[in-house]
Order: sequence, then structure tokens, then C-alpha cells
Amino acid sequence: MSQWTIRDFRLEDSDQLVEVWQESLADQPNPVYGLAEILDSCSNGVSAVAVAEGRVIGAAACQVQEDRAWVVLLAQAAGWRNRGLGSALLAAVEAKLAREGIKKISALLPASETRVTALRNSGYQVEGDLHYFEKTLPIQPKDLDTLTHLGGRRLPRGLWDSLAGMHYEKDLIDQRLILPLSRTELAESLGVRPPRSVILFGPPGTGKTTFAKSIASRLDWPFIEVFPSRLESHPEGLAGALRQVFSEIRELDHAVVFIDEVEEIASARTGSGYSPLQGVTNELLKIIPAFREQEGRILICATNFIRSLDKAFLRHGRFDYVIPIGPPDHGARRSIWNRYIPEEFSESIDLEALAEASERFSPADIEFAARRASQQALERAVEDSRGESAVDDAKLDTAAYRQAIGQTRVTITGAMIEEFAEDIDTIARV
Repeated sequence: MSQWTIRDFRLEDSDQLVEVWQESLADQPNPVYGLAEILDSCSNGVSAVAVAEGRVIGAAACQVQEDRAWVVLLAQAAGWRNRGLGSALLAAVEAKLAREGIKKISALLPASETRVTALRNSGYQVEGDLHYFEKTLPIQPKDLDTLTHLGGRRLPRGLWDSLAGMHYEKDLIDQRLILPLSRTELAESLGVRPPRSVILFGPPGTGKTTFAKSIASRLDWPFIEVFPSRLESHPEGLAGALRQVFSEIRELDHAVVFIDEVEEIASARTGSGYSPLQGVTNELLKIIPAFREQEGRILICATNFIRSLDKAFLRHGRFDYVIPIGPPDHGARRSIWNRYIPEEFSESIDLEALAEASERFSPADIEFAARRASQQALERAVEDSRGESAVDDAKLDTAAYRQAIGQTRVTITGAMIEEFAEDIDTIARV
């Protein structure tokens, strides 16, 4: 077999180089660098390829960062390993780097990598006590202008953990949505297609918007809320505005897209003639299948009135899941109350009594009642102090919270609960 020739990388080498790189993955299943980074390093970094009998049999490539070069690729075809080819490729790129004044060359390898002979033979030292950390940024520089134009933003980490109570809903969403979206390769290897669109439904105030934001926070994806009422002034009308917005969203690598009160633009169509709103519904029905073809994004629609949605909107194939978000149960109410009680009073408050007294309260109702109790305590403390320092007179107890509960109008009625239970039986898909 003839000896190799080492030369500069050429664009026409790309296909053969990819084949050599893929051969190397048989022994290195979790490469540090992806194919896009490798091809970019070959074209724009410092690289060299080895050729024998007109075919690429090996390649090495580095990315230069200030005064240091990083080895991004060192690969050889299976039949050419352990013959000194790797060392020869490293020597070729090192010579080029030296001419550019680079003095340090580094390489990152998976812990399982065993083919390190070329590096050791070329004088590379293994540095101990080093850890390799990696994170893929969800917003790339090219996406910033589009995201700003759409009014999207990255939400703070930790919103998911700050959701008090609602354990059933959290577990369900964690398993159905977040798990397959965050572990895409594992999910797809098991035949699970990551969800692309879901509906959250339930009585008002149960936290559907909060869940949507928390999903974006947990995935660390940009959050974009589409407000139909703000799009009505578009020259092509609401339907044209929706079409344009979703066309711009296609340019992003990742996104959680949220439409609240979706029944406003997807209510049941009637057979009594065409109306502009029906045109909007038709447009949305066209948008969703196209949206579902893209990876790295999810559409979340929320509604208080699931029964009012057009039947075509709810069919299989448009939404992966139709998830109920109901009022908190006793345990969830207890957790939510605990979140809003100041720490210095928490041990003296009977949370069980508050959870029992606030049946049918939504999370928003509990927050309102807790704030009412705090406001009333502030007013009493200032009044009782007669102009002196009110700190010593500040007091919150169980009776104060129970009084606030009695003064709070409950959002969720008994009729809503009955209707919600029926909708779970007939419409929900989890």
C-alpha cells in the first residue's frame, strides 16, 4: 500500500473527510466537537489532510483562539491507524501554527477515548484535575434581532422550582414535555417523538401562563408570547400577522411560543357564512402543521373554555397533548400558602386550617388573600403604633389569614369544577 501525502484541506475533500470522521466514531461515540464545528475548522482554521491513492485517509484541524490552538479533529481511516499517520498530521498543523506565532496547543477528549497514541508520541501532556463543561447557548447572536422584534426573552432559571404545589400537573408536564424535549436523542431512540404543540386548559387563574413560562425556564429556551389583540392592525389583518410572526419564529433555533386565550382566534366555526374570524382560524390551522415540522421549539396554547375551540383544532396530529390544569388540591394549597407567609410568622401559622378554608381557591386567589392579610396587618400595625415605630406591633396569625380568605371572592365556581371534570373525561389527552 502506497505512502500518504499531506496537503492543505480543499472544499472538495468535505465528503471524504466526513466518511473518515464517521469511521472514527466507532471507537469514540461521544465526540467533543460536532460535524459543523469540524468542517468550519477545516475551512477557516488551521488544518491538513492526508491523501493516498486519490482518497482522504486522515485529517487534523485546529481552531485558533488568541494565543492558543484547540485540536478539533484528529481522525484516520480504519486501515491507516497505528502507522504514524496521526503524528504526521499533528506535525503538519503544528508547523502551520508555529508560523502564526501560536505557542500552546490543547486538545479535549472524551474520558472514554483510548486512541491517544498520536498525541502522546507528539509530546502532548495529560493535565490532571481538569473538568470539561459544555453548554449549548439557546440564543445565538444571529437570533437576537429576530427575538427582540418578536418581543421574546429568556426567562430566569428556577421558575419551575418556584411553582408551589400543583405536583400532579408538574409531574405530568415534566414527563410528557420537558423530558423528551431535553433528552431528544434518548427519546427518539426509544420511539418517542418530542412534542411540538400542546394545549393547557382549565378554569381561570389556575396557572396556565405560569406553567408555560416555567417550561421555557426549565428548557432554557426563549419565551415568545403571541398576543392576537396586538396584531389586528397589521396591513393584511390578523391572519396575515399570524402568518408573518410564525414565519419569523422559523428563523430561531429554539423557542417556546405561547398563545393565551387561544379561543379568541380558534373558536368553533359556524356554517352561517364566512367571517374574518373564521379566516383567522383557518390560517392558524395551516400554521400549526408547518410549525410541527421544526425541531427545537414547542407551541403552547392556553384556554379557559376548551369547549369553545373548533373541533378541527383539537384533532390528533395538531396537538400532542391536551393537558388539564385544575385548581390546587389540599396539599397544593398548603404549599402555595406557605410560599406567601413571611418566614418569621411561618411556624405559628396553621397551614392545614388555611388549606381547608380555601377550598376551590386558585393559586391566584390564594396569592390575593395572602397579600390582603399582609396589607391589613401593615395598616393595623401603623394605626396601633400612634406614630411610633410599628415594627414591634406587626403581627400576622392564622385568624388574620382566615379573615382575608372570607373577604376574597373565589374565581372558580362549583359549575366550573363540574364542567372541568367533564372536559377531562371527554377532551383531555395526556
